Amino acid sequence: MYLDPTISEWLNLILRWIHVFAGIMWVGTTYYFTWLDARLSEEEKAAANTGTPAQLWMVHSGGFYVVEKRKVPDLVSRTLHWFKWEAGTTWLSGFALLVVVYYLGGGALIDADVRELSLGMAVGIGIGVIIAGWVVYDLLMLSPLGRNEKAFAVVAYILIVGLTFGLTRVFSARAAYLHVGAVFGTIMAANVWQRILPAQRKMIAALKEGRKPDDRLSAQAKLRSKQNTFLAVPVVLIMISNHYPGVTYGDRYNWIILSALVLVGWIAAKFIRRA
Repeated sequence: MYLDPTISEWLNLILRWIHVFAGIMWVGTTYYFTWLDARLSEEEKAAANTGTPAQLWMVHSGGFYVVEKRKVPDLVSRTLHWFKWEAGTTWLSGFALLVVVYYLGGGALIDADVRELSLGMAVGIGIGVIIAGWVVYDLLMLSPLGRNEKAFAVVAYILIVGLTFGLTRVFSARAAYLHVGAVFGTIMAANVWQRILPAQRKMIAALKEGRKPDDRLSAQAKLRSKQNTFLAVPVVLIMISNHYPGVTYGDRYNWIILSALVLVGWIAAKFIRRA
């Protein structure tokens, strides 16, 4: 299926606009709450012997703000605000972009010099890889390996290198890069919608029933959110890589470059999280 060039360009522009802005809100919120949690954890340690609740004071846009972390929220008199549509909007607009740019027509998806593929087969591989990426990641997280962050990171990185190498031998180089990004983005969004939000809902349901929430749900949600902050940096890199083909996907060793830059992104995220 081919779209009129003008319609295709307008769709591309509008979807990119939505995707980038929603991504800014999502990643910004994720890093903000990660920063809040780290600072409040420090405050909790400092206030452990005083009996006073840990608070964080901030100043922004002409006002002063006080944030306090609680294990049990006031569900009766307070409105509980959720942060979920940023992730949903980012993923939906990103997948729509993938369809418009790569799956309609297949000109940007298939490179005959890399591999001869029919459009249907190429699209099927692309969607299959995105789904399989989430399934493999989630199963690893639910396995005993998921409880050892360092071991999990090593195994995950090996799988990412293998994925990057494999996709650059199937798709055009640019499409291979974008599909690695799509796998990362899907993992991030699925973490929010399939693991973090359900865990939070179960915790709230327990409180309403007068039960103590399962601490494992809180730990699970926190770990998934933490991993999203590490995935976000490589995803942004991949989003802008199409502007620099000479040193990214256009290079002879494109899969090695992307693999190395993913690792650099993880290291950068580690420092950003502590800033």
